[in-house]
Amino acid sequence: MGFKELLAFKKSFDLAMRIFEISKSFPKEEKYSLTDQIRRSSRSVSANISEAYRKRLYPKHFVSKLSDSDAENSETQVWLLFALKCNYMNEVDFESLSSENAEVGKLINYMINNSDKFGAK
Repeated sequence: MGFKELLAFKKSFDLAMRIFEISKSFPKEEKYSLTDQIRRSSRSVSANISEAYRKRLYPKHFVSKLSDSDAENSETQVWLLFALKCNYMNEVDFESLSSENAEVGKLINYMINNSDKFGAK
């Protein structure tokens, strides 16, 4: 199995793509701040999961990269909150994205706590 088949990767990638679509409507003055930050952090979640999976033969490195992914996922939640409070997204989108974000966090933490099930020795 490759990293693209991991549920955490699939869900984090889908979330990043939804954030990308929604952030297209953010104001132009946010292009190099909030828009850039939320896109970067959300994309980094998937990227770190893929990096972790490639290093799964080294358990500490695997867990470290997954921890980075979890941190980026938490950062994404903060940017979502800013987007809501700045009225760049509605409450329905915020709740939906936040729920997906929480699910991704749970999946990442499952991988961290059960690294042996993902090929880490």
